[in-house]
Amino acid sequence: MKKTVLLFSLIALTATTGLFAQTKKTTSAIVAFDATTPKDALPKAENKTVIAEIDTKSGQIGFEAAVKNFTFTNPTIQAHFNEERWLNSDKFPAFTFMGKINDVTKYNFSKNGVYNVTVTGQLTVKDKTNNVTTPATIEVKNGTLIANASFSIVLADYGIQVGTAGKIAGEPKITVAAELK
Repeated sequence: MKKTVLLFSLIALTATTGLFAQTKKTTSAIVAFDATTPKDALPKAENKTVIAEIDTKSGQIGFEAAVKNFTFTNPTIQAHFNEERWLNSDKFPAFTFMGKINDVTKYNFSKNGVYNVTVTGQLTVKDKTNNVTTPATIEVKNGTLIANASFSIVLADYGIQVGTAGKIAGEPKITVAAELK
């Protein structure tokens, strides 16, 4: 259901931005999840099959990450990550972000360069949606956008309870990297 909603949202985003919109896409963006603590360095994962899209004219941004595509070095931690008390990937197969580059008209994404931007939007995990605002960089190289952002989330805000052993950070760092063409 969530995947269908995001797909329709991305289609609507593309369709409503006009014939001359500059939409850049990828199916290989990377989202990293780092919940390591001094007690345990294992709760760290990457997903290298994230769908992402940026419309450089309107500033609209969207991405979707399949929960089961996050890989950990320890298979036990990966299994826990997908369980009901964590991300419950059977019921909630993906998390999504829909947002916008603030003040997009200040940037000329048709020109090579590095642009420091602020992105504001909504991150949905396990059917819980929260606002996220984060600085990001977008580098333009011959029409390709290289976008990077890093921010932290509070797991409890998404209905994810962290144990009391101190082995998992309650505010993991999320890093997003995408090369969009």
